[in-house]
Amino acid sequence: MIGSRRRSRSTTNVWPGYVDALSALLMLVIFMLLVYVVSQLYLSQTLSDRDTQLARLNAQLNELSELLGLEQNKTDALEDQMASFQDDYSASLTRNDKLVNQLESTREQLMQQTAMAEARAERLASMEQSIDEKEEMSASQQAMILRLSNQIASLREQLRQIASALKLQEQMTAEKEQKLEQVSRRLNTLLAERVNQLEQYQSEFFARLRDILASNENIRVVGDRFLLPSELLFASGSAELGEDGMRELDKLAKVLLAVADKIPEDVDWILRIDGHTDVVPINTPKFPSNWELSTARAVAVVRYLAAQGVPERRMVAAGFGEFFPVAEGTSPEALQKNRRIELKLTDR
Repeated sequence: MIGSRRRSRSTTNVWPGYVDALSALLMLVIFMLLVYVVSQLYLSQTLSDRDTQLARLNAQLNELSELLGLEQNKTDALEDQMASFQDDYSASLTRNDKLVNQLESTREQLMQQTAMAEARAERLASMEQSIDEKEEMSASQQAMILRLSNQIASLREQLRQIASALKLQEQMTAEKEQKLEQVSRRLNTLLAERVNQLEQYQSEFFARLRDILASNENIRVVGDRFLLPSELLFASGSAELGEDGMRELDKLAKVLLAVADKIPEDVDWILRIDGHTDVVPINTPKFPSNWELSTARAVAVVRYLAAQGVPERRMVAAGFGEFFPVAEGTSPEALQKNRRIELKLTDR
């Protein structure tokens, strides 16, 4: 009886140990799962932040690429003009080199002929001295000496003329180099003046437009661009201008025409109208994607301004879809900021 009671108590006391071990194991598993879930959430947030920063950097790089493209176009035009001047100058130098080579060759030939004539004259002179016994030279010898003297004088005159021609050619080459340098300086000065003129008109246009549109708090200024919200100009999913949008564009047209009258004809300026949408996709028969919608809205603004008298050749329309946002995220505020029309006065 005593032995069976001890076995019963021993068997009963084993289970709490198993329960404790299982509980500890379960807590360990739960802890590992929590650590895994937290690490995955942190990793996801880190990757999302990195993607957001990369998108913002890509947008900035695209803007810089556009600016660099414009500056590259200016540089290419200047390089083409300088290359044309350099080609003309190189052709002139080539002709000068050929002429100098010809003159040098002729000069060497004449010097050789002069040397030969002088040698013959010396030989004749020695012959004349050796003939002491004769009181008078023969008529043929005197004629030969006279001819040689005339040839020497003629050769010396030719050498003098060649030297004068070489000196004149050198002066002409120096004058051409000086003229080329003056043309280059004038070209650089003229281009700098044109750039300064356009910057002055850009500043005037920017200041006037900012004063006129300042009453609308939805219109924003970012750098040298005006950002008009799409809701001010168009209904949702539409590319047709509303009455409020037309009134704002009327103000813009008046300012642009006033400034355009002051810009000289030789300043090649344009007004860029860029259409942008948010990231919410659109797929309708009329607008299969955000590209078509953003482009159609930019074109609608261009057509309206052209109807108000703005020269069509001074405007360009472009659609960027949802790919160049100014605000990150998908909040209603961010989406509203990204739906916009951008205006910029620049050069072509």
